[in-house]
Formats: sequence, C-alpha cells, structure tokens
Amino acid sequence: MTGPFTKRYPGAPEGFFAVEAAGLAWLRAAGPEAARVVGVREVNSEHIVLDRLTAVRATREAAADFGRALARTHAAGAAAFGQPPDGWTGDGFIGRQPLTLRPTADWGTFYAEQRLLPYARQARDLGTLGRTGLALVERVCGRLRGGDFDDGRAPARIHGDLWSGNVVFTAAGVVLIDPAAHGGHGLADLGMLSLFGAPHLEAVLAAYGEAAGLDPGWRDLIGLHQLQPLLVHAVSHGGAYGLQAEHTARAYV
Repeated sequence: MTGPFTKRYPGAPEGFFAVEAAGLAWLRAAGPEAARVVGVREVNSEHIVLDRLTAVRATREAAADFGRALARTHAAGAAAFGQPPDGWTGDGFIGRQPLTLRPTADWGTFYAEQRLLPYARQARDLGTLGRTGLALVERVCGRLRGGDFDDGRAPARIHGDLWSGNVVFTAAGVVLIDPAAHGGHGLADLGMLSLFGAPHLEAVLAAYGEAAGLDPGWRDLIGLHQLQPLLVHAVSHGGAYGLQAEHTARAYV
C-alpha cells in the first residue's frame, strides 16, 4: 500500500462517510483472525481517506482463508438484528440508498420490515417491481414475521454489502471495503457474494460453511437472503432486478 485513496461525494447525505468509518472500525474490532478491512485515515462530511490497496490475482487458498475469516467476523456478533456499528446511532446506507438500522429481537421481523418491504414498495412505486412481484414478496414477509425461517442463530456482525467489488484480494489476503455493516444473518453476506459472483466462490462458501458450523441444507436458503440486494437493485438499476426478485420470491412463499 502506497499513499492514500480518497472517496468523494460532494453533497453527501449527513453521516454518509461517518457510518462507513464506524462500520469499518466495528468489523476490524472482530479481531486479528477475522476478515481484514481497509484502514481509515480521515473522514469528513464529503470524503473519506482510506489506505490504498493493491490487488493481486485471486487464489483458491486465499479465498478459503477469507471464508474462514468471514465466519470469525460474523461470530463476533451484534447486540441485535439491525444493530448499527458501535459508535453510531441512527440509520445508514447501502450504496447511496438509505438503510434502516433499528435493533430488532428476531431475524424474520427485522428482515421483512427493514430489508424487504421498504425496497419492494419503492420498486413498485418506480414501476420496477410489478404487482405480482410485490404480492409474492409480501407473502414471503408474512412467513418471515411468523418465524418460519428463524433458525436460532445469534445476530452476526455482517459486512452488509458484500459483492465482489468490495472484496479485494491483496498480497496480505482479502481486504474488505465499503461496508453497510450491522447486525444481521451471516447468510446475507454469502447471498450477495453468490448473487454477483466472486473469484473461487465455492472455496469461500465451503470454508465458511465448515467454520461457521452451518446446518445441512443452508444453501437452499441463499435465495431468500438474495431478495434484499435484488430489491435494492430494482430500485437503483431497473426492472430486470425486479423480475429476478419476483422469480426468487416464488421459492419461499
């Protein structure tokens, strides 16, 4: 790493970069054996200054190491589902979209009310999710509120926006950037990583599943955890994601 990297967003919403910095610090606090995160040098209302990362070719070994490290990050836990990073109060962002951070006791209620319905309704209003799609998402949310998918796992300390662009393979191993960190379900990170693809994805998933002690059949639930990023992208990137969300929701009604 040589020299800093500055991300700028003139006119950024209040707290945009501050919550990113808080999220990075919270993920780092998971410990030295957990997933690495980029260092923060400076933050203000319109920019954040980070350590510069030099990407290298991804290897299966590094990917497996990352899967195990991510399991350790998740195991560091959170006080509740929807819990914001330590040192932060209020809501956050996923990309440039608002992300509610309101502590909730059970995962199903949290996921339905904070991660699916707000984006589904916004996508409906924008015309990027049809009435059938919204109805299917609402039916899934009914099951979620009823606890049908709660598995008793404690809230995990998740990255929250774990697509491959935020997973940087460096000479020192994988380093994470740009989190939307909060207390959630660990499969949220795996779902997003699977949705958009990543180098040596199978090595990441296999190593994570073993380290985290996931129950058999956990991969059958990946689609459920992909509904949020699909709906977020339906809001920001158009109707193709709305159609994919509709198709995905059918499997969980």
